[in-house]
Amino acid sequence: MNYTKLQWWERFQKYYTEFPELGLAVDLSRMNVDDAFFARMEPKIQKAFANMAQLEAGAIANPDENRMVGHYWLRNPSLAPTPDIRKEIENAIAQIKNFASKVHANEVCGAGGPFKNYLLIGIGGSALGPQFVAHALGDPRTDKLKPHFFDNTDPDGMNRVLASIGSDLNRTLCIIISKSGGTKETRNGMLIAEDAFKRAGLHFGQHAVAITTLGSALDKRAVENKWLTRFPMWDWVGGRTSELSPVGLLPAALQGIDINSLILGACKCDESTRIANVKENPASQLALALYESGNGKGTKNMVVLLYKDRLELFSKYLQQLVMESLGKEHDLDRNVVNQGIVVLGNKGATDQHSYVQQLRDGLNNFFATFIEVLKDEQKQSLEVEPKVTSGDYLHGFYLGTRQALAEKGRESITITVKDVSPYTVGMLIALFERAVGLYASLINVNAYHQPGVEAGKKAADKVIETQCRVFVFLSKQPGKPFTVEEISKGIGMEEDIEHIFKICEHLSANQDTKISNILDSNILRNKYTLV
Repeated sequence: MNYTKLQWWERFQKYYTEFPELGLAVDLSRMNVDDAFFARMEPKIQKAFANMAQLEAGAIANPDENRMVGHYWLRNPSLAPTPDIRKEIENAIAQIKNFASKVHANEVCGAGGPFKNYLLIGIGGSALGPQFVAHALGDPRTDKLKPHFFDNTDPDGMNRVLASIGSDLNRTLCIIISKSGGTKETRNGMLIAEDAFKRAGLHFGQHAVAITTLGSALDKRAVENKWLTRFPMWDWVGGRTSELSPVGLLPAALQGIDINSLILGACKCDESTRIANVKENPASQLALALYESGNGKGTKNMVVLLYKDRLELFSKYLQQLVMESLGKEHDLDRNVVNQGIVVLGNKGATDQHSYVQQLRDGLNNFFATFIEVLKDEQKQSLEVEPKVTSGDYLHGFYLGTRQALAEKGRESITITVKDVSPYTVGMLIALFERAVGLYASLINVNAYHQPGVEAGKKAADKVIETQCRVFVFLSKQPGKPFTVEEISKGIGMEEDIEHIFKICEHLSANQDTKISNILDSNILRNKYTLV
């Protein structure tokens, strides 16, 4: 990639593509692609197009769970494979709009009056998508409801969020999101929120709505406790592709974001990315560029550099979408392939002062993905120098970084959008969803299951079970100290001694457990007792 500036211009003219109907441009000129590569990959990408068409038509795309994958139907219900599914989607969107309008009109209120905040309680895609959209499109000067999130099972983190809500808890609407109702992180957040409302003398049900599947444990809880209402989730929508389902549309509508434009941007992008022609399909261009850079094996990391503060959380959103979808041990033929692409992210020009030094001069184990936004702000910008604004500097830093990387043979993609609007955000979500799906076909993996995540959940459940056994063992002999070896032998889990040590250290660090440790000069010989 040691080109002159005129040669760069020649490549730019060849591998820069505008998609005017989307307000989008894709620049692959700084990637190691050429006509021979695209010709060689044509049979593979055509097969990927065919696979995607089958997916949208309702084929079983997730054989592990015998499920369809239908997030594309959410922005165009007419594509749904059955009239019932189409009607459910349309009814859900109408329900969201109706509920949000009643909240905004103060027809649905909290105990303290009109709702001022919403508190979304979810995990993974049920939080990352809504957080990204809230940050990208919200504005504290105009938001109809202020967003807050429980997105982890960290009690200190949740208490900080509750502290930020403060005395406005009685004007806070809680949105609890769990497809099955059994997700432990979400369950824990719900219980902590319920306790906070109870301590404030408030009825939680008057401030709560559920987004879940019909008949789930959460659905039943919402009915039994007379929550305000429930919104649907479907087994054919995965968490990381759920932003344009009630999971993302409800909080966006409550915040005052134009969800019609959000859906339209995704719908129009879907139309463009269905075209079985690489030159006319931006998602296929991205998928092929990713394939080229990592030799179809993900050997290079994807470093997302976002030149807009509003898009800062897009890199976190893409981490889940890309890494959970593509990070697989086996391909569809059950061969061990250990696939995946590592996604890292930061915002420009912040990255100028953090890790661009390594990107330019260190390991060449990545390709950069620049997100360029043409419009700086809604009003006229202040000039920081004659005829130069701070936005001009931001754009200059983007171009400078891109050129500095290219001079050292570092690959980069640039995605250019006109602005950060609901339409653009919907388009970007759909663009990367399709690119990931096409890339998954190119490398022959299932992008729509997550066995590694499920394995981690099962292992965590076993840790909690072990902790309960430790507590029971110590409670039967209060005041008597035991080493971890003695505890592990006492509960018949000698093979789990390392976990038991970590459990005992954690329990003794928290006063509410009433378990203390007797320190030894060798920490591994500490003793633990129930006081």
